[in-house]
Amino acid sequence: MAVQTRRLFATAAMLTAACVLAACSSDAGSKSAAGASDSGNDTTGNKASNCTNTIGKKNLPVVTFWGWYPNMRLVVDNFNKQNNEVQVCWTNVGQGGDEYDKFQTAISAGTGAPDVIMIEADRIPTFQIQKALVDIRKYGYDAVKDNYGPGAWKDVSIGGAVYGVPVDGGPMAMIYRKDVFDKYKITPPKTWAEYEQAAQKVKDAGGPLFGDLGANVPAVMMALQIQKGATPITYDPARPESIGIALNDQASKDVLDYWGNLARKGLVGTQDQFTPEYISGVVNGKYATYISAAWAPGYLTGAGVGKGKDTGKFAVAPLPQWDPANPVQVNWGGSAFSVTSQAKNPGLAAKVAYGLYADDESLTDGWTNQIIFPLNLKALRDPEFVDLKVSFFDGQQANKEVYVPAANAYKGMTYSPFGQYYFDALTKQIGAVIEGSITGAQAADRVQEDVANYAKEQGFTVQ
Repeated sequence: MAVQTRRLFATAAMLTAACVLAACSSDAGSKSAAGASDSGNDTTGNKASNCTNTIGKKNLPVVTFWGWYPNMRLVVDNFNKQNNEVQVCWTNVGQGGDEYDKFQTAISAGTGAPDVIMIEADRIPTFQIQKALVDIRKYGYDAVKDNYGPGAWKDVSIGGAVYGVPVDGGPMAMIYRKDVFDKYKITPPKTWAEYEQAAQKVKDAGGPLFGDLGANVPAVMMALQIQKGATPITYDPARPESIGIALNDQASKDVLDYWGNLARKGLVGTQDQFTPEYISGVVNGKYATYISAAWAPGYLTGAGVGKGKDTGKFAVAPLPQWDPANPVQVNWGGSAFSVTSQAKNPGLAAKVAYGLYADDESLTDGWTNQIIFPLNLKALRDPEFVDLKVSFFDGQQANKEVYVPAANAYKGMTYSPFGQYYFDALTKQIGAVIEGSITGAQAADRVQEDVANYAKEQGFTVQ
């Protein structure tokens, strides 16, 4: 697959910013460890002497780590205090795309990557296909595999190999305005057919939009297509030259048509999400529902939703189903800790990946402060977490009633090694559906053609 791999990432390499990572100020003074890059020509700042955190046990080997969770300093400090075999040197080189650009630069250069890196689950195949990540099964996987559910592991696996330790996830649900539902005598819809009926009822009564079709959240559309039975991508690194792409099957067409029809009828809005305009609409009651993930309450609270006059007006219900007789739970978002192929001691690096954000104090801090929705079963089974009365939802036990059951039932999925291209193509066609120039079914056909052609250009045989 060497030729195909080079071709696949030629474009990514050209688009990657030719940046040099700024070195963090050091207060560690600890010795460099197996797995840490400490060469004199390493200009990336990825050295065991360049840590944001303070390393207390200076006689131990050090593993370098990139991550961006808001409470990462606490998480790293907790690990270092509790561990007598290895210490973590943490640096935040940027969130999401910023970090990925720097990682891509290090991959291309063959140096400068950390030993362990935080990666969103849907980006793991992008780096795995470049041989930038390590299969961690032989480095203690059997000892920790029961700490997470099968769906969480599948999201970080490709074929039979495991390329990350799951940390947080995004089981999806339906957040709704209690005041709107009460006013129009609406009960939380259990199916998408009921969702449309409720939307029509509210519109006919002069009420607000029932939801939103945002072109800039293609991961939501993909999740809902999977919920209806779609399998967008099939890929196994054991056959790296071949990939299955099914983006215009009947389920995918049905879901795009469904949401396109809702928009055409004026039942839902078409505003890009994560924008000031959208948040303003949520705050001001423009939307009766928000189809989102378990991390949404923290995001909404941080954006000013559910405060002041809106306090106590939000609740959450399970995600409506396409077939209530065969319920399917889906996920949006989530990150993992992966061992990079530049780690000189992958076994030691894997110990860090398995141990970070796995202690009780870190997990509790994460979910208490709405930083993560934990996937570690210690947290998912902790009565304090399960029975939590969530203030954003006016004291509703949202975890017990909605999010934990959804997380436990989630079966995982296979992501694409060129996921960003797929999402960009889907975003473009959702935009065309919103404009009314094509149907949802036509959009699915266009996405299929676009992504399949791209895969062939990269050297894949498309199944």
